[in-house]
Amino acid sequence: MTTVLEDGIPEVNEQETTTIRNLVNGGLVDAIDGGWGESINPATGRVHARYPESGAEDVDRAVSAAVEAFPNWSGLPVRERSAHLRRLADLIDSNRDRLARLESIDQGKTLAQATDIEIPRAASNFRFFAGAVEGAPSELHQMDGQAINYTLRRPRGVAGCISPWNLPLYLLTWKIAPALATGNTVVAKPSEVTPATAGVLAELAIEAGLPPGVLNIVHGAGSTVGQRIVEHPDVPTVTFTGSTAVGRRISEVAGPMFKRISLELGGKNPVIVCEDADLDAAMDDIVRSSFANQGEICLCGSRILVHRSRLAEFMDIFLQRVRGLRVGDPLSPESDLGAIVSREHLEKIESYVQLAVDEGGKIACGGTRPSALPERCSDGFFFEPTVVLGLPQACRTNQEEIFGPVVSVQGYDTHAEAVTKANDVPYGLACCIYTRDLARAHRMAARIDAGIVWINCWMVRDLRTPFGGWKSSGVGREGGQDALRFFTEPTNVCLNLE
Repeated sequence: MTTVLEDGIPEVNEQETTTIRNLVNGGLVDAIDGGWGESINPATGRVHARYPESGAEDVDRAVSAAVEAFPNWSGLPVRERSAHLRRLADLIDSNRDRLARLESIDQGKTLAQATDIEIPRAASNFRFFAGAVEGAPSELHQMDGQAINYTLRRPRGVAGCISPWNLPLYLLTWKIAPALATGNTVVAKPSEVTPATAGVLAELAIEAGLPPGVLNIVHGAGSTVGQRIVEHPDVPTVTFTGSTAVGRRISEVAGPMFKRISLELGGKNPVIVCEDADLDAAMDDIVRSSFANQGEICLCGSRILVHRSRLAEFMDIFLQRVRGLRVGDPLSPESDLGAIVSREHLEKIESYVQLAVDEGGKIACGGTRPSALPERCSDGFFFEPTVVLGLPQACRTNQEEIFGPVVSVQGYDTHAEAVTKANDVPYGLACCIYTRDLARAHRMAARIDAGIVWINCWMVRDLRTPFGGWKSSGVGREGGQDALRFFTEPTNVCLNLE
């Protein structure tokens, strides 16, 4: 049981180190060569866990287990596979507090974000796809009495699921759930930066009675474990969420092998504030979209485009709200923003803020590490929410993904100009439009190069809808029927009626 101190912060044993193990063929195992990696608590800068530093041999062992398990798992009735997923979802729910605390310590996000949003959504992923596969529609086409065509959808085999560090358990389950629901077996690689909750998921999979080899989780570096998953000849399906640079390398390996790949990559998402926007109603969304999870969400709005007639009013309200955000101990209920995931990422964010100044930008607020932090967090990785003004459209700060609590604000004069600026980046993942004129919103949405356009909202997610991006934001779509189709191979059966 977690002890809660008077200030509301769960007590943390700073000397305790969690040991995480691989899940292979139904058992928890160490890396074959016995190596270990260390996971850093970004709020303190100290080691809090160790994980197996696995290599190619560990992946090969996991793939062999998944290949062996595939015939029986794919042959189970759909209702039985779905029952396994629902049991796993129930166990995630019953371990919510444990998982949320680990997620906060491992990644730096606030405990509230992990408890209220991310861990419940991880459970929802399993429940949703358990139901979706039970209700998956079939396709039938009649040919004027000559023949009937119907389509079979069969699982493809072993799916390689590689997930990122920003939403660790949520995005890992987002990939695993549809793969398992459709009858595939899985070899998953969580980010080596945030391995903790994947270690608990392995334990829960065993407790849920998932058959050996159906789900395998191998920890280690992307350059070894991830590389081997992508290049392994017995892994025909690969789904990856992460950086555009890594996605490009995966394409180079998987393309010549004719693998099916889904790549959910970076974003440089615009938020368009029209002249008739209800700023009072929109401001909560805009502040959240800028700085939720320290800006470490691919869907965050990092470029705010405001109609020039409302720019001064917008800035007065926005800056007041941003300056009121509290950066602090992720475990404290008083903190709005937690820690940056790693020292390396913090230094990257700082380099972009300096670049913004070099490119002519003005730092309206933030731009530095916070000066006052609790003693426990004195060596942690923290950064103030930062707003930059006066940058030209073509500068690197407005073109490249920073993935941190840094946003730029630009003015525009016409809606055509807003759309042009919104699209004038290498990415096309998401966009928000705030306006009272819904006809205008529809017209603008139809011209935005993005996989998701939110109108008068942000991060409203329906798991039935396709998720993914245009351009350098990725290849393919996940979610709903798109995910079920991705993990299955269609076979047309034609029955002659004559």
